[in-house]
Amino acid sequence: MTYVVTDNCVRCKYTDCVEVCPVDCFYEGENFLVIHPDECIDCGVCEPECPAEAIKPDTEPGLDKWLKVNAEFAQIWPNITIKKDPMEGAKELDGEEGKYEKYFSPEPGKGD
Repeated sequence: MTYVVTDNCVRCKYTDCVEVCPVDCFYEGENFLVIHPDECIDCGVCEPECPAEAIKPDTEPGLDKWLKVNAEFAQIWPNITIKKDPMEGAKELDGEEGKYEKYFSPEPGKGD
């Protein structure tokens, strides 16, 4: 099992989760975070820290897409371990459906 970041992170990008991760397995895109599935130790401390409730265990049904997205972009985006401010408009977009299809950017973030 691993944890994955899902749709509600897109264009919110709260980073509360990265501070608590004991193995630094978060990677930063321009408007999304991902978890490297091979680095995640399945401790689960990140899940309750996410204000957008965008982190889920990959054992939940229907998360195959997110496991692939997390694995792909964790290979190419920079590592992030320090909390940053959420994106502008994060509260307004929290809970909007289909954010990945509407807003996702494959561009890397800045990392630490």
